[in-house]
Amino acid sequence: MKIVAGNSNRALAEAIAAYLAQPLTRCNVRRFADMEVFVEILENVRGEDVFVVQSTSFPANDHLMELLIIIDALRRSSARRITAVMPYFGYARQDRRSSGRTPISAKLVANMITQAGADRVLTLDLHAGQIQGFFDIPTDNLFAAPVIVRDIKDRLPLDNVMVVSPDVGGVVRARAIAKRIDAQLAIVDKRRERPGESEVMNVIGDVEGRSCILVDDIVDSGGTLVNAADALLAKGAKDVYAYLTHGVLSGGAVARVTASKIKELVVTDSIQPTEAVRVAKNIRVVSIATLIGEAIARTSSEESVSSLFD
Repeated sequence: MKIVAGNSNRALAEAIAAYLAQPLTRCNVRRFADMEVFVEILENVRGEDVFVVQSTSFPANDHLMELLIIIDALRRSSARRITAVMPYFGYARQDRRSSGRTPISAKLVANMITQAGADRVLTLDLHAGQIQGFFDIPTDNLFAAPVIVRDIKDRLPLDNVMVVSPDVGGVVRARAIAKRIDAQLAIVDKRRERPGESEVMNVIGDVEGRSCILVDDIVDSGGTLVNAADALLAKGAKDVYAYLTHGVLSGGAVARVTASKIKELVVTDSIQPTEAVRVAKNIRVVSIATLIGEAIARTSSEESVSSLFD
């Protein structure tokens, strides 16, 4: 087995390598003066089972190109099998035509990864599970639920909690968490007036006096979360926590969350946290290195990955 890391999340790649007791494969990923990406694999990978750890997070296009070029370099170096390990799959929110004359960019990115030479894809909490079908190669969609549930059980009393989906589309994900901690489920019904903005309309479920846990896959601008928290507190919730897998946190999201009434926002390190995230008083990062490391080990030894979530 060989593990290759791009520049998107070096810390996570090192943690995964430490879990597997495998040193990261030496490689040179750098830019020419015009920002063109250059990759050189500095070790022999002929006949090896290679895992490329690279999230397509900000800057998304740069990190995507790094991934594609690393895969191509490995293919041309006669690697036996190449698995693209993408803790965060960028462009996943563009999984359908939202209006006329728009692309399905998630499918385009899937085609690019396949054509570059990847044999498998390993990713985490896809925005929509059906994106697995966009790939013509085996694709494993891991779930951060075990990590989230363990953290909730360690830190919160479970006798008075309610799991909340911040929108109707996330009900399945929130229900899965609620089932694991034996909690009730509530839903925040919202109407989005324009891209990047959301308006909370109604709370479905009795949250009065409860500690509410908002569960979702991505936090980007933070507007939906903050509005949902305000709506829950207005309905009598005792306090509001939020657990999300991918902390995109673009623009002024960190400041927005810090100034909000959310008691604590917990995200995984699928996206490398910025300095602003690390010092934020009510944002905490939990690691998914063990989960991804175990999935890599099972993939390499041809064992079941889905049994991780039974």
